[in-house]
Amino acid sequence: MTKRASDVSASPPRRRSKYILAPLVLIAANVVLFSLFFVWPAVLGLIYSFTNYTGVGVFQFVGLDNYHHLVGDSTFYDALTRTLLYAVLFVPLNFGLSLLAANLVVNKHAKGASVARVVFFIPWLLSPIVVGVLWRWLFGENFGLVNYLIEQFGGSAVPWQSNADLSLIVVVMAASWAWTGFSMLLFIAAIKNVPVSYYEAAALDGAGPWRQFISITLPSIAPTSFIVILLNTINAMKEYPVFVALNNGGPGTSNNLLVQYIYETGFKRGQIGYASAASFVLMLILMAVAIIQLIVNRRVENR
Repeated sequence: MTKRASDVSASPPRRRSKYILAPLVLIAANVVLFSLFFVWPAVLGLIYSFTNYTGVGVFQFVGLDNYHHLVGDSTFYDALTRTLLYAVLFVPLNFGLSLLAANLVVNKHAKGASVARVVFFIPWLLSPIVVGVLWRWLFGENFGLVNYLIEQFGGSAVPWQSNADLSLIVVVMAASWAWTGFSMLLFIAAIKNVPVSYYEAAALDGAGPWRQFISITLPSIAPTSFIVILLNTINAMKEYPVFVALNNGGPGTSNNLLVQYIYETGFKRGQIGYASAASFVLMLILMAVAIIQLIVNRRVENR
């Protein structure tokens, strides 16, 4: 560090200016993009949330009326409840599948690990719309492959689309399938960083694979597990395209999530101000989730 400082101080003024200007240019580009695509829309949305803006013409400030109406909006609560239920189902399933896939791929006895890694990762490269269409072909009530196979074996067609709970479960499975590849890569990187000496010492003490996984692997990848849970939770709370492509939040409006409610309120009903208020409630929920998870993670690390 001392040598670098002396080199910089001894370098000519022109070279020193590059060391100063280059970071400023890079930081300035990020600041401009962050301000343009995040800060400005957020400020605009916050302003709209206190107005009766419809998307065209002028608007009037209505104070906290939009937030007051949200408190008594049963449709908003239904969408929020369904969103939380979706997150509760999606996050553990995706976590379990991706961790299982990562352990299978990094196992020294596994055959075809490279091919399996690509196969698991391909769904994450697909557009959410394509994922929804694929799973609609699988679980369509009248034309789906799954019901066709069930009927071929003498069973009755399952109402995958007309039953609200089954319809939600199909979306959970589709989204978990699509996101497993991304979470799996994070787990693979974390598992490979666990020192092999830990496993060798545990094996000498007579610990089996399951005991090694519980006592060594899981504690060692705890920070990555936290990131996976956090990202999956935020993704689940903002899910929209898979639902639209698979069942459009159906049957009816029973599986409308919060983002779909915001979209339809703002763009189909022309209530931009009211939808902006709902958007800010969603943002506050996500911030609360992130803060709680950060606090829990910090306490676990300090033990």
